[in-house]
Formats: sequence, structure tokens, C-alpha cells
Amino acid sequence: KPDTPGDDITYRFTFSQVNEDTTTFFNIRLGKQNLKTTYTCEKSTDGGTNFTTIVNGGIVPPPNIGPRSIEDATVGLGTNYEALIASAISTAQTGETIFCGQADDPFFVDLAGIMDIGNVRPEGNDVNPPKDKLARFNVHSIALKIPINMLQKDGKTTARATSILDGDFVIGVWASASRQQIKTITTVGTKDYSGDWVQVSRLGMPLTNEAVIPIGFKDKWNTKTPYNNNDLAYDSLFENPELALYMDNSKFGSAVPALNALRIQTKSLGTYYFRNGRPGLFPLKGTPAVAGTALEAFSDFLLPDSMSPRAVDLLPVFYTGVPNMRPYQLATGKNGNPLAAGKPFINNFLPTFGDMLRLNMAVPVTPRNDPDFSKLGIIQAAVLGLTDPRFTADSTVLRFIPNMDG
Repeated sequence: KPDTPGDDITYRFTFSQVNEDTTTFFNIRLGKQNLKTTYTCEKSTDGGTNFTTIVNGGIVPPPNIGPRSIEDATVGLGTNYEALIASAISTAQTGETIFCGQADDPFFVDLAGIMDIGNVRPEGNDVNPPKDKLARFNVHSIALKIPINMLQKDGKTTARATSILDGDFVIGVWASASRQQIKTITTVGTKDYSGDWVQVSRLGMPLTNEAVIPIGFKDKWNTKTPYNNNDLAYDSLFENPELALYMDNSKFGSAVPALNALRIQTKSLGTYYFRNGRPGLFPLKGTPAVAGTALEAFSDFLLPDSMSPRAVDLLPVFYTGVPNMRPYQLATGKNGNPLAAGKPFINNFLPTFGDMLRLNMAVPVTPRNDPDFSKLGIIQAAVLGLTDPRFTADSTVLRFIPNMDG
């Protein structure tokens, strides 16, 4: 719902560690484990005023160090890792399924290339191929499986959805991490923590803080919540993103040769400029052409001024989600008029005006063995309805179309 003042549901995790065998430098030895971690999970449904414990003493499995540590009954734990994972999956008192522990990092990126000033290797070669630098690396995970009716505002299941784009099933999700203000190291080397809990990290949409927020703002961004219009102070970073400068030949396009194939269009649709600092679709504001579209309903947000071209596309992806309204539909059926009604393909609209990962729970999951499954997700659907010749069904091209490229 618009202007949501705070979180409708909050899950709070608190972790604790103990060392069971302080006489060894090994993590696991003789059936005992050091850095053994457990957690408490609490739940709030009143904006964080009151919390109820729903998991107490939850188990975090140890890292899969190796067969001697995990499987050997004499020197290790005498089990197998599948059993450790299974024993760490908890069912909360309120019905959620929860797992905290290490899991294969699902993100994929040619990290060495992209962080070398955008030196991506889209085609690669036998000598220097692109590499998923996160493949087969673990990440500490907090995974929750929550019944949809528990998250839907009226307690509905998807059987009551009017369509797979039913806006009543859109949720916004974000996470944060907090630490106590004061750490005291005693004369015997132990550590004591005290003071208020302070938020030190947050995450909504992937890559917001990594690729959109510059270093000088990251710490401050991490302390904020996506409510109370906090994120609106950072609008300009989305309306004129840094990455777009390196896809613009009139700016610094030549500085990152690997992005040569991705260029912000000079005259998109023949007239409109979407390079940083240009008007974008602002000239259409208040005209009959946008009547009945999202550009009219949310004109002050999507068309704020004549110098914020990406307020019309990149900003809503992060701050509001995309509505099932004109012009945010596929080109199919538009007959060449981008402002006309097209084929609906997305609705994750939740205008809280803050950075969240938005999900329409009415959209069914496509099994990975389904012929319609695509690792490109919604990009594949968009490609099928776009007329730009860059966007073909050639997966070699599709891998390298980022949001910044308009």
C-alpha cells in the first residue's frame, strides 16, 4: 500500500557463538566444535514494537571442512553433511521454515573483470574467458520459507488471485544488519559488547549499494531504512547513474571499451534523449500523449524535471516497482506507439518510494526443467516484446544487457 509507514512483518535474528574445546586450534576435534553458532528468531507484526520468539536455539551447521572433521567418528563429528543440514532446518512456532548457514552463493559475476574498471569479457577466448568468480563459493545465508497467505495483506492464497499480475500480492523485502555501539576488549583478551544496536548494513535490490551508491555515501545509506522518504535524498544517483556515463560517447563512453556494445541512445524513439542530464521523457509531462498512463498518474516522480532522464525507468525499478500500466508493457500490440497499451508482463508495483526487492507472489514458479524456463528471467519475456534490434533471441547478446542501458 502507498506510504507504508514501516514493516508489516519483521524477522529478527540474534546469533551466539561458543567454543566447546579451547585446547585446540582446530575448528572441530573429537566430537566438539569451536565457533559453534546458534540463533534466536523473533517475529514482529506491529512495526517492530513487540517481538515474539518463534525459534529458540536454532542450529547453524558448521562449515563443510572435510571428511575427517565431519564424517570421522573418532576425530570428528561422526555424521555427514546432509544430516547436519537437515538437522539445522527449523520449523518456527508460527509455521515458517528457517535455515541459517552456509550455502552456495547463487549470485554470478565476472568479479575480476567488472571491478577492473569495467573490464568485462563478454565473448572471452581460450586464453582469457569470462569466469563466474562466485561459483562454488559459499555465503552465509538466512533463508525463510513463508506461506504466501501469511505475507498477503488480507491472508489470501494465490488461489484467490485475479491473475498472475494481481497487485494485491506484491510484497517488498529488505534486510539489515545491526551491531552494538561499543566493543570493549578486556585485559584478559575477552570482548564485551554494550550500548544501543545500530544499523550498519542494508540490502533491498541487488547491487544498489555496490553499483549505484558511490563510496562517499555508502555508510550513510547503510544506516537508513527505506521508509519516511529517506531514500528520496539519493534520487539523483538513480536518475543519472554513474554507469550510464560509461555508455555515453558524449561523456566517457570510450573510457570503458568493454561496454562499447551498450550505448545510451542519443535519440530514443527518434526524439528523446536518455543520456545523463538530458530531458528523457520530461517534454511529455502534462501533454495529452500521457493521459491514462503511469506517466500521468505518477508524473512528479517519473518526470520530475528536464535533467533526470532515468527517473522514468531505472528509478521505479528500485523505488516503487513497475506497474501494469502504460507504457510499462511489452511492445506486442502497441503498433509502434510506445505509449499505447501493450502486452502485460510485469506488476510488482508497491510505491513505498524506497529501495526494496519487490515480488508479486501471484506469479507462479517456472520449474527449471520446464521448456519455458529461462535463466534470464523477466529479461527473456521483455526480449520477446522489444523491437530494438539489439534485443534478439541470441543468448550470446542477451547476457550483457544491464539495467543501466535504458
